[in-house]
Amino acid sequence: MAVKLICASHSPLMEFASPQDSSKEQKVRATFAKLAEEVKTYNPTLIISFGPDHFNGFFYDLMPSFCVGIRATAAGDWDYGPGEINVPEETALNLVRKVLDEGVDVAYSYRMQADHGVTQPLHFLCDGQLNRYPTIPVFVNGAAAPMPTTKRTIALGRAVGQFIKSLNLENERVLVIGTGGLSHDPPTPQMGSVPPEVEEFLICGRNPTPESRAARQAKIISVGQRLAAGDKTVSVPLNPEWDLALLEKFKNADFAALEAMTEAEIRKEGGRGGQEVRSWMAAFAAFAELGEYEMTTLCYEAISEWIAGFGIVSAELKN
Repeated sequence: MAVKLICASHSPLMEFASPQDSSKEQKVRATFAKLAEEVKTYNPTLIISFGPDHFNGFFYDLMPSFCVGIRATAAGDWDYGPGEINVPEETALNLVRKVLDEGVDVAYSYRMQADHGVTQPLHFLCDGQLNRYPTIPVFVNGAAAPMPTTKRTIALGRAVGQFIKSLNLENERVLVIGTGGLSHDPPTPQMGSVPPEVEEFLICGRNPTPESRAARQAKIISVGQRLAAGDKTVSVPLNPEWDLALLEKFKNADFAALEAMTEAEIRKEGGRGGQEVRSWMAAFAAFAELGEYEMTTLCYEAISEWIAGFGIVSAELKN
């Protein structure tokens, strides 16, 4: 059995704004293109994709810390999708059973709507075909406070890693994906600090009208433009030092340091969207269950227009 890992930042603004320094965008897109060719050659028999949600598929009417998609479709936000994700149903159920057996309570859904936290990396790594490879989406709450602790998130990843080990099939080729962050502070509304109509959206805002979705997206595009122009009042500025230190923790498999990180610390250093780095934590924890690994940082660029410290890494198991 072969197992590989790819973790990447995401930003829907990639399709709606270009950084003043065009070389940054070129490097990110070239890295994704190179990885897409590698994924095509690898031809995974199973992708397990850890990703957050941005109030497109999961809402406060029932907010799980973690949720496995047994059946899933693309939410269609930012024009990624719509369409079904190719979830191997029995395999996804077996993953849920194994995670529960490992002592991690995980929700599961037969009607998951996966937003760009899952669909954007699939779009770039799978030639725009969200259903190209069998894929199990695993939602990790990184937007709706209170959030799962980093320690519990890593426990989820380890449990998924035990599931991967249990496959033990000679011809299985598994690709683990984690997406989100790094430092990243989009204008995601927060319960307790918004008017009642926005709270209602946060509680049950599924399937918005095209006009409502367009208005929400226009606001986010505007924040990116203002941040790039130097306006530090619209969001927490990007934090390359924090990002690069975080990448070192992943490279060194320093899970003790990752488990020590708190929601408040992440918010202070990495912004609201920095909380999405939990998806990286789960992905690396799953991968580490297979053995020691070697991580390569393929790309890192701080891109204000995309409101993202944009990192892309891959990892291979050591022989």
